Amino acid sequence: MQTMKSKVIIVALLLTLTATLSLQAQNYRTGLGARLGFFNGITVKHFVGNSNAIEGIATFRWGGFALTGLYEWQKPIKGAPGLDYFLGLGGHIGVWHNDRYYWYDGDRRDGHFSIVGVDFIAGLEYTLQEVPFNFSLDWKPAFNLIGDRHWWGDGVALSIRYTF
Repeated sequence: MQTMKSKVIIVALLLTLTATLSLQAQNYRTGLGARLGFFNGITVKHFVGNSNAIEGIATFRWGGFALTGLYEWQKPIKGAPGLDYFLGLGGHIGVWHNDRYYWYDGDRRDGHFSIVGVDFIAGLEYTLQEVPFNFSLDWKPAFNLIGDRHWWGDGVALSIRYTF
């Protein structure tokens, strides 16, 4: 009877160790925080696999807002614990006020206009080991397909997230 208990304890410890190691490979499951750059806003990042994540970003600019959804691939940088690189793509929808928008377009009417476009993202992310926070620095260029056909290359931002 005693050897059976010992085997159950050993198996339980091995399962716990395996689960702990797999969690460390991913650093965290979900992060929520602020995105600071030319487009300020809120970011939520959630891992759907060991190295695949989805990110939602709500940004505010030019008297309007945009919602962006991204699918990202994230990998650790060898020799740098907690530091990862990531690449991704997705799309955005939004609405801006014409009086505050940077680009001049003679065909644009007064009021608001809507946009739909594609986004790309590339960056570095560092997750702190001692406290539940991470930081990422990324470049998220975008191109509007509907409503305004401009390339936005100024999507550089620093994100600070609480991770859980």
